[in-house]
Amino acid sequence: MSLRALGARKLASAGLAVGLLLVVPVANAGAAQSGWGHDRSGSVRLNQIQVIGTQNSFHQEPPAAEKTLRMQLTGPEVEQTIEYTHAPVATQLGDQKVRQVEFDVYADPDGGKYATPYLRVATNGGPMDPVMMQPGSKVLHLQDVDYHSSCLTLVRCLQQVKSWSDQHPAHIAIMIMLEFQDRPLIVPGETEPRPGTVIPLQWTRARMLSLEQEILSVFPRNRLLTPDNVRKPDKTLEQSVLQDGWPTVDGTRGKIMFTMDNNGTYRDSYLQGNPNLEGRLLFTNSSPGNTDAAFMKRYVWDPNGAAEITELVQDGYLVRTRADADTMQARNNDVSTRDTALATGAQWVSTDYPVPGIASRFDGSPYYAAIPGGVVARCNPQVAPWWCDCVTLE
Repeated sequence: MSLRALGARKLASAGLAVGLLLVVPVANAGAAQSGWGHDRSGSVRLNQIQVIGTQNSFHQEPPAAEKTLRMQLTGPEVEQTIEYTHAPVATQLGDQKVRQVEFDVYADPDGGKYATPYLRVATNGGPMDPVMMQPGSKVLHLQDVDYHSSCLTLVRCLQQVKSWSDQHPAHIAIMIMLEFQDRPLIVPGETEPRPGTVIPLQWTRARMLSLEQEILSVFPRNRLLTPDNVRKPDKTLEQSVLQDGWPTVDGTRGKIMFTMDNNGTYRDSYLQGNPNLEGRLLFTNSSPGNTDAAFMKRYVWDPNGAAEITELVQDGYLVRTRADADTMQARNNDVSTRDTALATGAQWVSTDYPVPGIASRFDGSPYYAAIPGGVVARCNPQVAPWWCDCVTLE
């Protein structure tokens, strides 16, 4: 994976956000916002609300010495795409009203594989946290060059979520998206991984199932919302979602659900032997017509992306999209992508700037992305029932 190619791809795709047509909400959206004074939140379903999430929720910027060396390797264009630092997970869930977080996971069944990052060694940064020597999935953005994390292991990240959840048991279900990372990192201008960098382990099905055990070491099954909780007897997961609907907001308070960011071979491996995600913990990133189709990841800056998201939401799927990417919107205080994403009705709209002030580092930019009205969740602008009341959601 070339860092320069990665940055160029992201920059190009994010640039498509400009000029998108805003999606027109359905006719009863106004009634959905007001609730007509009725409190019927118990019958509002998970797909009928909208919340804010964060992307790479663990991400921390490196010390100055590492940043300088990294810029020499990758160039300023790529460097600017990763100039952001997230608050601790508990702060995101609390003060920042985030209800969706995302962790990049690397397989490390024996421990120690990612304990000596290239930039850390090259700048004499000293030993890492001893937890890196322990077996278990690690959480970092790009091995060797962008590895600073507020929670270095998946278990630590999940423990932070659980601690906050335990203290706030009435919260709306929190979605945790996992991105399986296993690609070698190739410095721009080079054709092979640089000596001293690590080749990640591939995410096989067995390793994915082992990761499930890490999840269960933190959360008992009765705290999770899984595909088995949604699928109806004698129906596929997709049929259950589209015909019977999602569980209610009240019925899933205090629960955690997991989704898979990846698709392709990662999804295929995870589905082997359980095409309806029988017994599995994660909802896969799928497409309409598949038996596992319930959750999907889409971008508003893709061609027809906004319209596709709205159609998926109106059909009954859960969708995650992004309000901004690679610091671009924040640097320019460009709210068009954010506003389009919110208007689509995507249930989770993730950002690197969930509260005012974070983007001010970019020449005082006031950019941020939050649910309008300062609430944790709002009635979905596309599919909320007329009696939905934002105030009673959370």
